[in-house]
Amino acid sequence: MDIIFSLDSVITAVGMVNDLPVMIAAIVVAVAFMLFFARSIGDFVNGHPSMKLLALAFMLLIGVLLVAEGFDQHLPRGYVYAGMGFALFVELLNMRLRKRRRGVATVASDADHEQG
Repeated sequence: MDIIFSLDSVITAVGMVNDLPVMIAAIVVAVAFMLFFARSIGDFVNGHPSMKLLALAFMLLIGVLLVAEGFDQHLPRGYVYAGMGFALFVELLNMRLRKRRRGVATVASDADHEQG
């Protein structure tokens, strides 16, 4: 995963500007950011399998977007990012609902044990 994100950062930095110091700074910042947050993000994604699937779907979507742009097909990024944002929002709501259901099930299970 780190290699994929690193390569994506390099390609993005090279494609956005023509100034070499800016490219180098962007790559250094991206790598530092990934190194700092890699463990916590990895633990979160591994603890939530549905989030892992969503993250892989986002990477696939961005890959398709980059390939399409490589063939001079411009796709409005606002639509892509809005769709990704909506999917993330729905998944976060699902995670919250599952957490509440587990909490209710635990409380009900504890009440059954106290009565029995």
